Amino acid sequence: MINLDLSEQEIIRRNSLEELQKMGINPYPAEQFEVNTNTEEIRNQFDPEKGNFQEVTIAGRMMTRRIMGSASFFELQDEKGKIQVYVRRDDICPEGDSTLYNTFFKKLLDIGDIVGVKGFVFITKTGELSIHTEELKLLSKSLRPLPIVKEKEGQVFDAFTDPEQRYRQRYVDLIVNPQVREVFIQRAKIISTMREFFNSKGYLEVETPILQPIPGGASARPFITHHNALDIPLYLRIANELYLKRLIVGGFDGVYEFAKDFRNEGMDRTHNPEFTVMEIYVAYKDYFWMMEFTEQMLEKVAMALHGTTKVQVGDNTIDFKAPFRRITMLDAIKEYAGVDISGMSEDEIRKVCKNLDIEVDETFGKAKLIDAIFGERCEGNFIQPTFITDYPIEMSPLCKRHRSNPDLTERFELMVNGKELCNAYSELNDPIDQLERFQEQMRLSEKGDDEAMFIDMDFVRALEYGMPTCSGMGIGIDRLTMFMTNQPSIQDVLFFPQMRPEKKVVKDSTEAYTTLGISEEWVSVIQKMGYTTVEALKKANPGKLFNDLCGMNKKHKLGLTNPTAEAVKGWIES
Repeated sequence: MINLDLSEQEIIRRNSLEELQKMGINPYPAEQFEVNTNTEEIRNQFDPEKGNFQEVTIAGRMMTRRIMGSASFFELQDEKGKIQVYVRRDDICPEGDSTLYNTFFKKLLDIGDIVGVKGFVFITKTGELSIHTEELKLLSKSLRPLPIVKEKEGQVFDAFTDPEQRYRQRYVDLIVNPQVREVFIQRAKIISTMREFFNSKGYLEVETPILQPIPGGASARPFITHHNALDIPLYLRIANELYLKRLIVGGFDGVYEFAKDFRNEGMDRTHNPEFTVMEIYVAYKDYFWMMEFTEQMLEKVAMALHGTTKVQVGDNTIDFKAPFRRITMLDAIKEYAGVDISGMSEDEIRKVCKNLDIEVDETFGKAKLIDAIFGERCEGNFIQPTFITDYPIEMSPLCKRHRSNPDLTERFELMVNGKELCNAYSELNDPIDQLERFQEQMRLSEKGDDEAMFIDMDFVRALEYGMPTCSGMGIGIDRLTMFMTNQPSIQDVLFFPQMRPEKKVVKDSTEAYTTLGISEEWVSVIQKMGYTTVEALKKANPGKLFNDLCGMNKKHKLGLTNPTAEAVKGWIES
């Protein structure tokens, strides 16, 4: 019996697969197909007067096709673009045998198949750059039909735009929306430009553990796993900060890492539980130096991608030309929230939040209360790159106290387009002060703050050996890519963003149907027609269901004995 879980197109393609195999054509050959050019090279370098590209070997996916008599055209898409391919029966078929053209090409190949072409480049009478095929080889048979995106006079119809489908089936998105690839090419260029910048300064790229016994370096809820051999819990890292600073203790003057971090928190347009961050730590520097370093880095990235420091982000034109504006956090709150919270106690700040109608939790300590005010009233106002500096000490347990005000820290966050992009410190290197800050975090944890930091005694021990004055900076690569490529969602800059599980169709068991008197062989047919539960079946019109079952049996040549109209009525009324 035919597989009713397949669509009509999928059935046709599987039948074509069988026919190809009967013809002795391997639909998935193992041998190498050596290409010597691509569509971009041909478009940019072909010159009819020079007569170049006369021995072309190219491979790609068949995207459209125009079948005619003894000659046809199809559009081939490779990594670099598309080109028209001309196929003539007499060129690809041995003398007297037209099977390769009439059967193989016209009947058994489908849109989406990957093919190899050997031939020469020419321009058609209508002026279309094309490849004249001399040899055609199937490299991979496509068993699922692609979404058909139609273009006419510059307009796109039936575009594959549903975000749920695009993110879940990124492979299809990349095929039918080739412009999406450019976002990820730009992402790679952002990382390579940053890496080149760091290496030019003599800083060392390193790797640190992803599985950690203590999830340190940030305030966040971690993912927990278990190491069977050691019989201990381990955590996916929430930050790589503490390991990188251990390397500064060990004698490296500058280290950086492009890292995958994980936080067991919410998902939205700007957050994914798995994300990429770059962190860098440089000895004998402070946060003032790091501000200038960050300005240089971002200016270099913008120039590498766009040839200018001005970047379009949504409706805003962001200028990454240094220097950036600088304002302290307390001044920002004073300016945009209209209140001076310097010197206030936790209870006083909680009252400020209430007066400003800012929703807070009873477990919030002073740090989270201040952060709530800044997030609600200030953050969205900083469109152009702005360094928010000198955070209250309660907000920065790993940061050095401010040199002129012990209630503040030498920390900055870079705000761009109303969102945080970078976070940086003059790093705390006093082991006694660090331990006290960890202990304060532990007190917050006891109050119910599940994002408070753990105490990392090994890191304290490392500091006790002595860490030089140091500045560190972390920047989210996903968010930076969103800004630099003008993408509205983090899902648009991740190949495979985290998604909720696909909803599965609820189906009743076979026994639930057979108890109604339905023959077992008809159950899959009934479910294929959409009656996946007995409850749904009992809502059907008996006459229509009878006609539909007989029609399905005939159309798909199932060879089943049709039920009587009375029997169908009995299923529904029983």
